[in-house]
Amino acid sequence: MKLSRPIIFFDIEATGTDTTRDRIVEIAMIKIHPDNRREEKTLRINPGVKISAEVIAVHGITNEDVASAPGFKDVAMSLLDFMDGCDFGGFGVTRFDIPLLTEEFKRCGFPFPKEEPAILDGLTIFHRKEPRDLTAAYQFYCQKALVGAHGARADALASQEVLFAQLARYPDLPQDVQGLHQFCNKQDGRFVDSRGKFLWKDGEAAMNFGKYKGELLRKLVKDQRDYLEWIVNEGKFSQEVVDLCWKALHGEFPKKAEEETVSHVSRNA
Repeated sequence: MKLSRPIIFFDIEATGTDTTRDRIVEIAMIKIHPDNRREEKTLRINPGVKISAEVIAVHGITNEDVASAPGFKDVAMSLLDFMDGCDFGGFGVTRFDIPLLTEEFKRCGFPFPKEEPAILDGLTIFHRKEPRDLTAAYQFYCQKALVGAHGARADALASQEVLFAQLARYPDLPQDVQGLHQFCNKQDGRFVDSRGKFLWKDGEAAMNFGKYKGELLRKLVKDQRDYLEWIVNEGKFSQEVVDLCWKALHGEFPKKAEEETVSHVSRNA
């Protein structure tokens, strides 16, 4: 690939996946110059907030690891200098790394990016060149072209063939309906409920939506009972969310099973 100016491939580890609220704990950058020279910079950063046990289980960076590291504002200028005049690349950077970095710089009063750089995202290329739709699945599992795609009958027949082909291809899959149901609907271990409205934070349920996103459910019961009562009575939330809030208001909080492990569903999937 011919370069007219440097390009930086980078990746970020953070306190979570919310690009507006979470904080960076590590950033690694590889700068490739047009003459093929390379520079690398990797920094641990103290996020100024606690990293939950569930997030530590994903990237392995503990609170102790970053306790003596500089804060983002302490390294912001050096990062901007390193990135100045560069294009950017990575995997999933468009929807996570760049928005998160932009928010961190905004809190320091610096605009980022300074201009409109080119952004090369391997995840976008992957999704466009290797589609994950029924037509692609039918070709992959059944070695046939799907004629009449997006017609209801053709799609229904294809989906049946694909599933049976998957059962034949993967002998470790459950071969009964209930077993497959459990496999297909296995809950993401990061979340308390099936729709991810509450997440685990150091073994406690925390809100994952609305104006109190990130707050522990136990703290909301103490400080914002009226908000939880509104959720219970509003009539627009799922029964699962209503039940969690109602039980919390009556002193019953979700408990994370001891044997449960955090399942890391990558932001890059």
